[in-house]
Amino acid sequence: MAVEVVPLTEADIPEAIEVIQQAFAEDPYFQWVFDPSKKQSLTNSGPSTRSRSTTDRRDGQAIPGTQFNKQRNYDSLAARCLWGINNALFHVAKETGENGVDRVVGVSCWLPPHAASEPESWYSWCQGWVLSWRQMLNNVWHLGRGGLRTNRYWIWKERQQEAQSAIWDDPRGYYFCNIVAVSPKAQGGGIGRKLFKAVTDMADREGVKCYLESSRNVPNVQIYEKMGFRMKKEMECRDGEDVCMLYCMVREPNPEK
Repeated sequence: MAVEVVPLTEADIPEAIEVIQQAFAEDPYFQWVFDPSKKQSLTNSGPSTRSRSTTDRRDGQAIPGTQFNKQRNYDSLAARCLWGINNALFHVAKETGENGVDRVVGVSCWLPPHAASEPESWYSWCQGWVLSWRQMLNNVWHLGRGGLRTNRYWIWKERQQEAQSAIWDDPRGYYFCNIVAVSPKAQGGGIGRKLFKAVTDMADREGVKCYLESSRNVPNVQIYEKMGFRMKKEMECRDGEDVCMLYCMVREPNPEK
């Protein structure tokens, strides 16, 4: 069946989010930064069971917002997708079935390069505030951040800033791979490579570097190396004894391609 990579549209968002949630369900970074445990009711009929990292309880129920909430995560991703349609390089890989109906089997989001010497535009600044406002409304509606461990999120942001300050030396900026997700049922068919190629070909024409942070060493790093990425730094995100390793990689432009 034919697979085509096209820009994300608003109509694609529900299927795109489903692919992202399925692809990242077992992701090491996702497991570290979110509490993926399921809400459990405590009864008097037997010993209570406490979910990992969610010990706050009231009247036998988990406090709202402290455990992973798939719908909250969906709404957050929807806000991100709406923002990304006009502010990022958001693509979907669509597979056309024998009945002629398309379905989304892969998603990618890249942030475009931004020269360090150029100030942020008013448009970009305003769009960022719109995204922040939507996320704040999600927090209010869902009574919390849906299991996001905010302290770990900020640990990651600090380590990321340190890594990028050490690695990013091109004043023109980098194409930053933020998300690449392929439906588990469609993995192994080259869809991820097609999603990468949609942006790396552009980077080659423009002579711009690409950057990504992989949450898996094996096999992801080896896969990315085949697409021209090279390891630049290992990023350790530590919260006590819990550690998440991220692998920072850079791809040099290849104008001969």
